[in-house]
Order: sequence, then structure tokens, then C-alpha cells
Amino acid sequence: MLAVEHRLRDSDSFRRTVRSGRRAGGAALVTYLHVASPDGQAGGPAQVGFVVSKAVGGSVVRNRVRRRLRHLVRSHLSSLPAGADLVVRALPPAAQLDSSELGAELARCLERVLRLDSAVAARTGAPS
Repeated sequence: MLAVEHRLRDSDSFRRTVRSGRRAGGAALVTYLHVASPDGQAGGPAQVGFVVSKAVGGSVVRNRVRRRLRHLVRSHLSSLPAGADLVVRALPPAAQLDSSELGAELARCLERVLRLDSAVAARTGAPS
């Protein structure tokens, strides 16, 4: 279970993160990262939300994928910038992956989106 302070719950935050955040995708997942303050001075912990549509499967499959992702993302919370919002969107192939493959896909996507975010921060002169 993800702690309450790490849950992204309101639709405005989801919308802002997906529309204006950095995006990195793989075969089974797409991650969006939005850091409110580019200088890293945002107060509060990183928050994470999940999008698992009906295209992934029925309700049992969608909830299984969401539970696995929630469990896997907990180990990556410390690598996210303070005050960052992260949305993880599961694509239909995510239903066919076991937990270790899903974890590897999540790690790969997070590494890419964090690298993109630090590259943008370096270009603008703000510390990452």
C-alpha cells in the first residue's frame, strides 16, 4: 500500500502532470513526471498516481496491475524529486508481464523520465 501523503488523488494534478510533465514510455508503461518547482524547493513528498484503462483488461486484471505497480513504485519514491508528481499509465501489454518484468519496465521508464527532467533542468540553469 502507498502511504496517503504519496498518493496523487485529484484530477487536476493528474491532468497537469500528463499534459505538462516529462514523458517516457516503454512497451508496457508510460510515465509522466511533473516537478512544480524547477529549483527543487517544493515542499512536500513526491506523489504518484496510476492510470489503468479498460484496454488493459477486465476489473480483476486492472486491479492486479495497479496493485503490482503500487508495490513496485514504493521502492522508487526516494529517487523522485521533492514535490514531484508522477503518473504511471499501464498499456495493454502490462497485463501479460509478471512482477519482475513489470518492475524492470518501471525502473527503465523512471530512469528515462528522471534523466529527461535533469537534462531540462541543466539546460535552464536550475539545479535538479
